[in-house]
Amino acid sequence: MFRRILIANRGEVAARVLRTCRRLGVQVVMVTSDADRDAAFLADADEVVPIGPARASASYLDADALIEVALQHRCAAIHPGWGFLSENASFATRVQAAGITFVGPEPRHMRLMGDKSLARSTMADLGMPVIPGTREPLASVEEARAEADRVGYPVLLKAVAGGGGRGMRRVDDPSGLEAAFREASAEATSAFGDGRMYLERRIVGGRHVEVQVIADRFGRCLALGERECSLQRRHQKVLEESPSPGLSEAERARILPLVADVVARSGYRNAGTIEMLLDADGKLWFMEMNTRLQVEHCVTEEVTGVDLVEWQLRVACGEPLPEEPPRSGHAIECRINAEDPDANFRPCPGTLTALRLPEGEGIRVDTHLRGGDRIPPDYDSMIAKLITHGPTRQAAIERMRGALAQLVVEGVRTNIELHRRILGWEAFVSGRYDTTSLETWLAGSTPGGR
Repeated sequence: MFRRILIANRGEVAARVLRTCRRLGVQVVMVTSDADRDAAFLADADEVVPIGPARASASYLDADALIEVALQHRCAAIHPGWGFLSENASFATRVQAAGITFVGPEPRHMRLMGDKSLARSTMADLGMPVIPGTREPLASVEEARAEADRVGYPVLLKAVAGGGGRGMRRVDDPSGLEAAFREASAEATSAFGDGRMYLERRIVGGRHVEVQVIADRFGRCLALGERECSLQRRHQKVLEESPSPGLSEAERARILPLVADVVARSGYRNAGTIEMLLDADGKLWFMEMNTRLQVEHCVTEEVTGVDLVEWQLRVACGEPLPEEPPRSGHAIECRINAEDPDANFRPCPGTLTALRLPEGEGIRVDTHLRGGDRIPPDYDSMIAKLITHGPTRQAAIERMRGALAQLVVEGVRTNIELHRRILGWEAFVSGRYDTTSLETWLAGSTPGGR
C-alpha cells in the first residue's frame, strides 16, 4: 500500500477518499484553494497545502501546481477523485511521467472513452450491445440527415467530447434536424473545444442504468452490480438506487458477465462505470463509459460491502482483485444540495448555522461539512450524500424517509423537502419511472416548474 498520497480534489470528494486512507494508515496531503482553506475537515489531513485562488482553473485544475505539491511532499500517488482532472488523460500522463502513480485507468483508455463516438465503435467491436447510430463523427448536416433516416426518428445528436447533457439535442422529425445540429455543435465547441457530433436513436421511455466495474492488471474485471440513475433533472442525477427496480433478473444475469468480459478484454484497469439505457422491452444498450469513480458509488458499496476507494488504491499498487462479493439488500442515495427547487434550483451558497446528521442502522452520510462551515459560490452546491440500506427496497425507502426527517440543515436553502416528496411519489415508490419522469412531475407540481 502507498505510504503517502495527494488527493487532487476538494470537498465531499476529498473527504471520502481521506476516510479510506485514514482507515488504511495512508498519509494524506490535501490541497486547498483560498475559498476552502477554513473547511473544518482539512484538520484530518496530515498536511494541507494552499494551491491558489477560488477560481478552479487557477487551483484545483492547475496540473503543474498539483504535480509540484506531490513531488515536494513525497507522495507516491495522486488520487483525483471524481470531477476536475479525474478523466484528464493529459494530466494522468504527466503524473506518470513524474514518477507518481495515478489512481485510475491508463491515459489511453481515458482518451478512448472520452471520445464518445470512438467509444461506441470500440465497444461494439468487443461485443457490447450499442444503441443504433453512427460509428464515426458526422461530417455535415446532410450526413446527419441521411443517418437519421437510416436509424429512424426520434434521434439524439450528441457531442463526441460531451457530457452532462451539453452538446446534446433531441430531434423528433426531419424538420428540426438542421437547427439542432448547428446548436448542439456550437454548444459543444464552446464547452469542450470540439464541435464534432454523432447520432443515435432516441430510446423513448428509457431508463438510465449503469454498471460499476473494477479491473486489475492481471486481466480480471468484476462487474459489481448495477445502479438506477433515471431520476434526473437537466441530465443531472438527483437520486440513485441499487439494484435497479426496472431490470429483470434475466437481463441482469445476461449483462453483468458480458460487461465484465468486454472491459477485461479491452485491457482497462481500475474503477469505471458503463453507462447504459434500458429500453421498453427490458434490454440494456451501451451509451458511454466513465473512466473514474462516480458520485453515486456509495450505493454499490452498501449492497456489496466493499470500499471502492480501497480497491482503487490496491489495484493501483498492483494487487489482484479479491473474489467477487455477494450483493445483498437495496440502497438509495439522495443528493442533498444547497439549492432552491422553487426558484429553478438556483444555487444557494452561504454559511451553515446548524447541521445535524441522521444516525442509525442502515444510514450513511458522506459529507465534508460541519456546522459553521461555509458553502462557497465557486463550486458545486453539494452539502451531503444521504444513503440508506435495507434488506428490501421498501425497507431502504422507509429508512430514507426517517433519515430525511432527522436531517437538519440551517443557514442555506436546500432540496431536502424535494427529496421527502420524491420518497412519497407514486412513480418512485412503485419503481415505475424513466429518465423523463422527474422533470415531467416537477413541471406540474412545483412553483418553480410552472
